[in-house]
Amino acid sequence: MGEVRPIVTVGDPVLHHPCEPVTRFDGDLAALVDDMFASMYAAEGVGLAANQIGVPLRVFVYDCPDDEGVRHRGVVVNPELEVPGLGERHLDPGDEGCLSVPGQYAPLPRPDRATVRGLDAAGEPVTVEGTGLLARCLQHETDHLDGYLYIDRLPAKRRKQVLAAYQESTKEQEPTGGQESAKADKAPL
Repeated sequence: MGEVRPIVTVGDPVLHHPCEPVTRFDGDLAALVDDMFASMYAAEGVGLAANQIGVPLRVFVYDCPDDEGVRHRGVVVNPELEVPGLGERHLDPGDEGCLSVPGQYAPLPRPDRATVRGLDAAGEPVTVEGTGLLARCLQHETDHLDGYLYIDRLPAKRRKQVLAAYQESTKEQEPTGGQESAKADKAPL
């Protein structure tokens, strides 16, 4: 049972820089992984990278179905992503969203198969092969650890539309009448 931590949103510098490799596989890492699962479930996500809770380390968790509806759950530390080569690649044109850009979705073609190799929380080698949504999740979370959000892969015009819609939605959620917003210390961009 981990502690639910707030999800960092677009504009926070921790999301826009590559994360540092994990070098210590200890109780602190285990606690971080527990907190990441708790935070992911509280936010109703299927994957979460450490920098999405403000920790710039190369680790992500997932609990996500593949293209056959089989649920996969785990953690990958220091992941290395592999996708099929151009001649073998089939793109899934589906929509993508992100806990760090809440409420916004956009079509983003990604390879329909992906493999991530890395380590588990104990430092043991792990390989995760994914299809469908799991393949998308593996690519999405690895992107986070490399300092990219899914919106960075969108055409410029579509990216601006998503960000404008996100900004508008945060304005609608701000309290009025002298109350302080919980987001007052963060600007979305």
